[in-house]
Amino acid sequence: MNGDRDRRGWLPSCLAGAVFAVCMAGTTLPTPLYGLYQDAFGFSELMVTVVYAVYAFGVIGVLLLAGNASDAVGRRPVLLWGLGCAALSAICFLCATSLGWLYAGRLLSGLSAGLFTGAATAYVMELAPGKGSSRASLVATAANMGGLGCGPLLAGILAQYAPWPLYLPFAVHLALLAGSAVVLLGLRETVRERRPLKTVRPQRPALPPEVRAVFRPAALASFVGFALFGVFTSVSPTFLAESLDVGDHAVSGLVVALAFFASIAGQSAVGRFGVRRSLPLGCVCLLAGLALLAGALWWKLLWLVVLSAVVGGTGQGLAFRGALSAVAAASPADRRAAVISTLFVVAYVGISLPVIGVGVLSDPMGLEGAGLVFIACMAALVTSAAVYLLRRPASTDT
Repeated sequence: MNGDRDRRGWLPSCLAGAVFAVCMAGTTLPTPLYGLYQDAFGFSELMVTVVYAVYAFGVIGVLLLAGNASDAVGRRPVLLWGLGCAALSAICFLCATSLGWLYAGRLLSGLSAGLFTGAATAYVMELAPGKGSSRASLVATAANMGGLGCGPLLAGILAQYAPWPLYLPFAVHLALLAGSAVVLLGLRETVRERRPLKTVRPQRPALPPEVRAVFRPAALASFVGFALFGVFTSVSPTFLAESLDVGDHAVSGLVVALAFFASIAGQSAVGRFGVRRSLPLGCVCLLAGLALLAGALWWKLLWLVVLSAVVGGTGQGLAFRGALSAVAAASPADRRAAVISTLFVVAYVGISLPVIGVGVLSDPMGLEGAGLVFIACMAALVTSAAVYLLRRPASTDT
């Protein structure tokens, strides 16, 4: 009886997590399809990274302009707007006849992710039973990363084994978005004192004083983890196709998805290690993942690419859930979504700038050379982050 009651108590939080996952899946849906778009529209590898980075700029713009919107108007309205932007993004990809459509689709996808990241994370945690904060943070981060992993996996399978590879993935996603809207409308609102939309003001990345000590190491770890994911997601399908002769879109999507699924495994281990150990341990795993990716680029071995995805993804999960748990626990309730949004601003700066750097360097140096330069820079940064975290560990544990 108690077990049934516990499951029913967690059902709203899990349903909100499922809606979160569906929205985030749309943001990575084009990943294994970029090669097909290159063939269809004839653009360079730099343009692939720019198209990818447009999404990150959309996320950052929303987080800065309206990252605190759900604290004012409520979680559900903001999430419904996010689903609407995701649907418009899918329509852009369905209508795509040139590079401009891809830019528009990725920008709208970024807007949807920006609306969802802080609001959905806070919503999942608030819908959870009162004593489940640690478990709720796992549901939220697993929904985020699980959705990101399901996107390339779904698109890769459909592109390889079903007709209309540039259309069917987005049609399926539209159907999932419609179902998600129905689910969301059936969930309760968690913001009790709502204010009009006109009270929402653009915000600079500012933090309450009680959050700052926790936020510094959390932000460092998040930046490095998302930087690895950004480059891995944007250019690894091209590397697999051009350097390893892996033309199977399902395999390409699976390799990318493994990094995100490994992140979930890393997140689930935070409860065992605690935030203090998870943040520096995550950085060590990220460093190992970077080393494996360097080996994959140098020797052109598929199994090293797979191993780098698993190890690096695990490190990102350890670091990111530890960061999110520490920041959420230290944040005042009425500013939690805004603080979480600020953390995601740092993360999405990491997911965008290094991606463009790789794209710029790929023309004169080749994709492998650009990747090795990126790895060297990120290795230096992650080493600095690990040393900082060991000297000044996060003060909040789970």
